Amino acid sequence: MILNTYERMIAKRYLLPGKGEGFIFVVAGFSVGAVALGVAALIIVMSVMNGFRAELFEKISGLNGHAIVQGYDGRLADWERIADAARKTPGIVSATPLIEQPLMAAANGRVEGVLVRGNRLVDIRTNPILNGKVVSGDLKSITPGSGRIAIGARLAETLGAYPGSEISLISPEGRSTPVGTVPRIVTYTVGAVFEVGIFEYDKAFVIMPMQDAQTLLMLGDQVGMVEMQTTNPDKVAQIVAPLRPLVQGKGVIVDWRQMNSALFEALEVERIAMFVVLSIIILVAAFNIASSLIMLVRAKTRDIAILRTMGASRRAMTKIFMTVGLTIGMIGIVSGAILGAIFLFFRQGVVNFIQLVTGQNLWDPSVRFLSELPAKTDPFEVAAIVGVTLVLTYFATLFPARNAAATDPVQVLRYE
Repeated sequence: MILNTYERMIAKRYLLPGKGEGFIFVVAGFSVGAVALGVAALIIVMSVMNGFRAELFEKISGLNGHAIVQGYDGRLADWERIADAARKTPGIVSATPLIEQPLMAAANGRVEGVLVRGNRLVDIRTNPILNGKVVSGDLKSITPGSGRIAIGARLAETLGAYPGSEISLISPEGRSTPVGTVPRIVTYTVGAVFEVGIFEYDKAFVIMPMQDAQTLLMLGDQVGMVEMQTTNPDKVAQIVAPLRPLVQGKGVIVDWRQMNSALFEALEVERIAMFVVLSIIILVAAFNIASSLIMLVRAKTRDIAILRTMGASRRAMTKIFMTVGLTIGMIGIVSGAILGAIFLFFRQGVVNFIQLVTGQNLWDPSVRFLSELPAKTDPFEVAAIVGVTLVLTYFATLFPARNAAATDPVQVLRYE
């Protein structure tokens, strides 16, 4: 919308409060604030939802892979050939053997359900999710035959364990006796305590070398599954499809969508619902802009009539008042973007402050999965939010601007 010199001058004059126009200016200020809050709320919520999904996916896929070949009955005998075939499959960047078995752990008179994971030594030490997440102890102390294991931080708290403590793992696959099967109980020493940031993992995971897991679970040379990482997680089904004939009759291929389908679908539905609900705030702000412009048009009716008699066109009046409304909207958008950026930068501090003031735990890891509030801002979503706000602002200014353009100077100035 291009304005000439006098149109810009009049639009600038109407944006600033004149004598007796304080109330109109206050309403316009509320409109700016409403737009800013709506834009900030949308940016914050969408960024947090994106961050939550990205953080959750990164850590889940980092520990479970993008897809797994799961052996029947938890045993995959021909895993070497399957792993070699997977590594040669286009799109698969790694294929590693893995043992995973739910067991019971006992320490200090306490018993908890755990998920024992047996990994190759190189996988334990190079896993990006575990690296840098050790809160006590040392992963290098965990070697085959050492009797040392790594456990999650929440599990360590529950069992009262720390590096050097002894933990007994109880497996139902024990030896047979005349009175039945006696559970197999093996005692290990805690070598390291880690915290990956996902509550369910930190509360249940027990990581040990693969050879020790095979001995504990009496698997021999077998493993439970082969974990695969791909170049494109969104196309994982097509990438692993060539392996299906090879694993038929030995196991099944499960990708990350199937393993966590309910969780990620719920996140996507919640993300869309939050966008729609919070967009209502911007819609209300647009109505505020419309109401402030209507009051401004009523207050400036005489000025509009004089301008029309001086040669100003209807189109010029429309442009002037639309410029005023869109300027209010743009100021609100910029303010909202700045407010959203500040909140996201200090998000964890804000959460901690609110928790301190209210005494409530707003971010319970046992409910939220992650230990801290994540955020990931998508530029395309921010552009969409700005676009939606501008469109709503445009339509909000259309009626008052046309009403101003339709002012009849003869009727207004008849008794002047």
